[in-house]
Amino acid sequence: MSNNQQPIVIGRLGAVYGIKGWLKVNSFTEDAEAVFNYQPWLIGRSGEYTSIEVTEWRRHSKSFIVKLAGFDVREQAQSLTGMDIAALPESLPELAEDEYYWRDLIDMQVVNRSGYNLGQVTDLMETGSNDVLVVKANLKDAFGKKERLIPFVESQIIDNVDRESQTITVDWDPSF
Repeated sequence: MSNNQQPIVIGRLGAVYGIKGWLKVNSFTEDAEAVFNYQPWLIGRSGEYTSIEVTEWRRHSKSFIVKLAGFDVREQAQSLTGMDIAALPESLPELAEDEYYWRDLIDMQVVNRSGYNLGQVTDLMETGSNDVLVVKANLKDAFGKKERLIPFVESQIIDNVDRESQTITVDWDPSF
């Protein structure tokens, strides 16, 4: 299954809250409350997911708590702590032509303006000031690099993201 077909992790279930099966929710969506827009949830670990219905949710302190169908006591809900909350890709909003999700960038080749292949995107990191591409260098990288961290700053470092050719062109010195 390609990255574009696999469920996307949008949050994680936290500790049990109370005795009636409620769980804390850690949202990974930009707007934390948006995690509840993707129903039904897929709950699981290591890519193995089960569909589950959210029966209730509410804000609690600075986060959220949730009640899931079939989990009515603390002991039942405890088995779900630490599980990922995922959504199907087709449930994500459509993006404009020049926009993309992080998952779309994974596995793309990264080349600089001179045509030097810097490697393949394996991950992205959020740093606060800007996102960062984690690029695994090619095995026989001329500069001896194993990995490069390239700031994802459009129009300064990122020149072009070509989804069709699966290539990201950057203004980046390969010795970095």
